[in-house]
Amino acid sequence: MKHSIGFIGGGRITKILLQAFSNKNVKFNSVVTDTNSEVTSRLKSIYPFISVESASVAAAQDIVFISLHPPVIMDTLEQLKNNFKSSATVISLAPKINIAKISLKLGQVKNIARLIPNATSYINDGFNPVCFSTDFNREEKNSVMDLLKTMGHTFEVAEEKLESYAIVSAMLPTYFWFQWKYMEEIGIQTGLTKSESEEAVHQTLLAAINLMYTSEMKPEEVIDLIPVKPIGEHESQIAEIYNTKLLGLFEKIRP
Repeated sequence: MKHSIGFIGGGRITKILLQAFSNKNVKFNSVVTDTNSEVTSRLKSIYPFISVESASVAAAQDIVFISLHPPVIMDTLEQLKNNFKSSATVISLAPKINIAKISLKLGQVKNIARLIPNATSYINDGFNPVCFSTDFNREEKNSVMDLLKTMGHTFEVAEEKLESYAIVSAMLPTYFWFQWKYMEEIGIQTGLTKSESEEAVHQTLLAAINLMYTSEMKPEEVIDLIPVKPIGEHESQIAEIYNTKLLGLFEKIRP
């Protein structure tokens, strides 16, 4: 494996990756940069092994993760393009900006990849689709995949599918996490202790997911197992929210 990693951007995704690597005792020289010094200070306090350096230094590492929002990626690459080594592996973690656009800025770099990481990689249980440039070195690809697989289930896909995975997988937990929290609170309000309510929601969710996807029953058969549906009358409204918000977001993040 290449011996140094740079992170351009020190936000949530960088924290997730650092935690995943740390959990698996993956050791490397790591350099993080961010325009907000408070962000890098917090990261340094959690992961003392990282070095906080300038963007030009982060870009000069062997493997470079572009951990930025899509609107600022192209300008950032323009500013740093001469700092990337031709032998580097550059991995973008953002939707919308495709490999072709990155290559326009980093013509000297052949090993370019895009990864849509999942928050559950924080506990090394991620579902992370990745794609590679057509001329990505095969040996380097195997090395990169070994690294990325420490985060969880990492698999290669066609680039045009990445934005779909961003909507359906990467952002999926945020559609439900707040609902699970409300259910815990309702459990407490109706007489359970906090730990009892948390266990009830946790265990039932795990079992419900397994029932839906491993029972070999049709979805409508699974749904029919519970006759009382207290919020069923609002199902069409919820479906409309999904359609409006998520399909609209998908259109915004498409390359």
